[in-house]
Amino acid sequence: MLQSQSVKINSVHFGGFVVRRNALVSHGKSGITRCGPIELEWGKRTYIMGIINATPDSFSGDGLGFDVQAALEQALRFQAEGADIIDVGGESTRPGSMAVDSDEEIRRVVPVIQLLSSRLDIPISVDTYKYAVASEALAAGATMINDVWGLQQAPALADLAAKEGVPIILMHNQKGTSYADLVPEVIASLQISLGQALKAGIPFENVILDPGLGFGKAPAHNLEILRRLQEFKALSVPILVGTSRKSTIGLVLGLPVEERLEGTAATVALSIANGADIVRVHDVKVMTRVARMSDAIVRGWAV
Repeated sequence: MLQSQSVKINSVHFGGFVVRRNALVSHGKSGITRCGPIELEWGKRTYIMGIINATPDSFSGDGLGFDVQAALEQALRFQAEGADIIDVGGESTRPGSMAVDSDEEIRRVVPVIQLLSSRLDIPISVDTYKYAVASEALAAGATMINDVWGLQQAPALADLAAKEGVPIILMHNQKGTSYADLVPEVIASLQISLGQALKAGIPFENVILDPGLGFGKAPAHNLEILRRLQEFKALSVPILVGTSRKSTIGLVLGLPVEERLEGTAATVALSIANGADIVRVHDVKVMTRVARMSDAIVRGWAV
């Protein structure tokens, strides 16, 4: 059941930590996260995360398998087109996909990350919820962890991120799509993930949260979260949104995955208007332009 009542949080409690609502970031307010060779200055502009799928079965049809050279060429193109971060994943999350063990995932992502880290000027994130994979990826040159289970599957990822001093993205996810009150429940779950991260010693500025569009949510839920995204800013940390080519866009427009560019552009623009700080995308060139135009409207533009 979807509720229309807004969530208002003046302070948030994370296992003994109390953080005021305006502690770090919202439109017009700044905070800085160090990620590899760059500083992410929140509120200044939207950051672009380009997706590299080192998988044979990506839902979006762009899986590169074990072709490390193709991954490098794509990453270099993304960097030239405006990507700020490259996110490398080795396990498909599409419906019906087969889970892979840590050894296989390491075999897929580590050679890619090793090569990319030697050639790129922008940071590399590893998209994994497995401790062993994240550890090997960081050793290979990644400087960010993107955990699609928000520490639910591997709480020790928080210890790893704290030890290595890297930012971590914590996404909301759940089995099934049942909610009594969608947005408050997703926010409450993200609060728990954030509390785990802080308790492990991760600096507040190194945590990024993701409402998890398409993960444990029906299409109506995804649209509702996009519509109410501003409410997630009450968590006082940067927000990442990943809508690129997803099935909700296909359902709304009646289009296959390869024809969802315009639908993705609409979700990216509206996400930025509603408070997104990072957008995770496949089509970097186009979405960088969408983000820059959206930023000019939302955050202001100087000649």
